[in-house]
Amino acid sequence: MPALFETTAINGLRLKNRFVRSATWEGMAKEDGASTPQLEKLYADLAAGGIGLIISSHAYITQEGQATPWQLGIYKDELIDPLLRLTEAVHQHDCHIVAQLAHAGCFTSQKLTGSAPMVMSIVDEKGKKLHREADTNELMELPALFAKAALRARQAGFDGVQLHAAHGYLLSQSLSPAFNRRDDSYGGSLQNRARLLLESLSAVRQAVGPTFPILTKINCADFLDGGSTVEEALQVGHMLQDAGIDAIEVSGGTLISGELSPIRQKINTENKEAYFRDAAKRFKEELSLPVMLVGGIRSLPLAEKLLNEGVADYFSMSRPLIREPGLIKRWQEGDTRKSTCVSDNLCNQAARSGKGLCCVVEKKKEMATA
Repeated sequence: MPALFETTAINGLRLKNRFVRSATWEGMAKEDGASTPQLEKLYADLAAGGIGLIISSHAYITQEGQATPWQLGIYKDELIDPLLRLTEAVHQHDCHIVAQLAHAGCFTSQKLTGSAPMVMSIVDEKGKKLHREADTNELMELPALFAKAALRARQAGFDGVQLHAAHGYLLSQSLSPAFNRRDDSYGGSLQNRARLLLESLSAVRQAVGPTFPILTKINCADFLDGGSTVEEALQVGHMLQDAGIDAIEVSGGTLISGELSPIRQKINTENKEAYFRDAAKRFKEELSLPVMLVGGIRSLPLAEKLLNEGVADYFSMSRPLIREPGLIKRWQEGDTRKSTCVSDNLCNQAARSGKGLCCVVEKKKEMATA
């Protein structure tokens, strides 16, 4: 029977347990996307806390795809040395780290980039004023940008990369009929809508070689009218497996999916945890590659149950590790109380205010006892 704290491997990358820190924007990078000592400490604390694998915050592969201020970047060679210090801080604690590569598409910040966000399609009148539709040549050039970013990640000491194709970012928009209404080779059929992701995977694989792990994060569904469904997501999963992806992280929703967004609040009962578990199980049943489940996991017994039921191979968490970076170590040492995270999302508000990602509840406790 599989165990949560056994050693496993993803394309030769040996992981000491089945827990993953899912990609999380920290708001701690410099204005040009460079890593900082503040980020190095955060990642070192995560690594020391016992997590098996860290997936970095979404690192933008081109300045035209930046989503948020103080976001980690990987779009130029000058960012390699600061990233190298970050990965070294992680490796000192017997932990591995993967770089998430991203382009925000319609969620790009025009305020930060100075230009209208590039989108797959203009889908409404409002969009005509806010966005510009990518031409075919621009989409054909994007895989090379992902490949160059992946090479920088390898040079910076990352142990792999993850293509961010979830949550309504550009690769996710390409897959979704709600965002992609093109009539060229990148639109229409699911095979065409998957083209940008598959071409990016191919370019990255050619750049980094067969033994460098490449993961992807995809939506099981967009939870939008006319958006992607789990049936289509499973077909994309098969395409990715055939193309040589090493693992798939199953998420769902977009930034405009309301209560069904990727980050849900008030995860206070076990039945609210692991809210993409049914979809992940379908991926696990149909595919022969490692499946990661993200979304509201708070309890060690539940993760163990889902592992034994064949729902997923790995369990990704974010907010619980903001509240308690040493959660996995605590669990492994026998204190199996559930995460104390209250799922209020105030941590995100702290990052957006420029203070950097932190648990506001814990900060208040520290101030009260100081």
